[in-house]
Amino acid sequence: MPGTRQRAIERAHESFDSGRYLAHLRRLVAMPTESQMPDRLPDLVRYCAETLPGVLDGMGFETAVLENPEAGRGPAMLSSRIEDPALPSVLIYGHGDVVRGLAGRWRDGRDPWSVTVAGDFWFGRGTVDKKGQHLIAIEALRAVLAERGRLGFNAKVFVETGEEVGSPGMRALLRRDHSRLAADVFIGLDGPRQTTFMPELKLGARGGVAFDLVVRLREGAHHSGHWGGVLADPGFILAHALATVVTPKGRIRVPGWVPAEVPASVRDACGAIVFEDIAGLPEADPDWGEPGLSKAERIFAWTSVIVLAFVTGHPDAPTNAVQPEARARLQVRHTVDVPGEGIVSALRAHLDAEGFGLVEIVPVMERDAFPPARTDPADPWVTMIAESMTRTAGAAPNVIPNSSGSNPSRLFAEELGTPVIWVPNSYAGCNQHGPDEHALAPLLREGLGLMAGIWWDIGEGAAPR
Repeated sequence: MPGTRQRAIERAHESFDSGRYLAHLRRLVAMPTESQMPDRLPDLVRYCAETLPGVLDGMGFETAVLENPEAGRGPAMLSSRIEDPALPSVLIYGHGDVVRGLAGRWRDGRDPWSVTVAGDFWFGRGTVDKKGQHLIAIEALRAVLAERGRLGFNAKVFVETGEEVGSPGMRALLRRDHSRLAADVFIGLDGPRQTTFMPELKLGARGGVAFDLVVRLREGAHHSGHWGGVLADPGFILAHALATVVTPKGRIRVPGWVPAEVPASVRDACGAIVFEDIAGLPEADPDWGEPGLSKAERIFAWTSVIVLAFVTGHPDAPTNAVQPEARARLQVRHTVDVPGEGIVSALRAHLDAEGFGLVEIVPVMERDAFPPARTDPADPWVTMIAESMTRTAGAAPNVIPNSSGSNPSRLFAEELGTPVIWVPNSYAGCNQHGPDEHALAPLLREGLGLMAGIWWDIGEGAAPR
């Protein structure tokens, strides 16, 4: 009897139910792949050369370790199964690096480098960000192969080890190995969903630009009794400058920082997004931000600016003195509708026009320097995958025009020319990047079935060409 889609999904679920998925996850999590720490480079190499390839054993994949063009940075793994060059090719993305494990700060003495199962909560560094998620993609591929004997498309599993530090060297790697990585579509599994009860697609990311605003007036602090009211106070000057950036209710006032127009397909997608209230997380302030926009539009279709830090003097030990300097760090998140390269120059022109020419702008190079990206919600690949997920789940997925945060979508969209699509399998309360990172077991199991359905449908000829 020929294989069936439903049995492939059942095989994917069986991977979870039998404990095979958990056993693989334990091996992946056990590798302390902290990319922020230079001495972990051997662990990053081992993850690409031994640990993850071991999961793919017996599936007909050929594996290569791709050296990072940037010296001292972690490599990438490329495992390919090419069934026929005439078939569509799918680049399946993951990152094997994690943020610092923060051992000793997890509750109940949990070890970040082992998976602790507590009911539906599976604790461990990388369970959701992102080892547990690319493992879903691999186990779903295994299920389709077992049921049909072939995929029906060419699969390229690409896992880097530098995403948590901004994917250094990635653009050069994509250019160097372009022919090996070429594909018709990029599908990555990463991030939290808006709800625990609906599947989801994300179609890119917002970009991030960070910089310091600095007011430097003089050398050294001076006695507040003798000099207060006589010497200009940099804290107040900087506070007034910040007050020109947004209104008292958070509406952005800097010309060039917000989209001139939001595409209709993006507005339509935002209008259909369903949110879930998660216990312990804050509710959106209805009067903050751009008036007239929905919560979804403010998060996914607009620009935000945040004061990450503001300091003058010594807050831990205040002294009675007029301070010489004040400094604030700001972060702007923006969509593809706002050019990131113009953020700082637009602010410079704005501050000058407002009379704050003495406020310096010092750009900061850090993790959130990823540029923005967005696949059109009307793209045929998006439609096909959304229809597949609807068929499997019995409900249409949330289609998010772009992630509210940052990821390397733009690099792949520009260098490989593919639509970029993300299928998240976590939730907002997962504590990724903090102590007690955890996956929800039901979402992992559901994700295995959803991905098996997607792989099956692509192999059955549903893929756009």
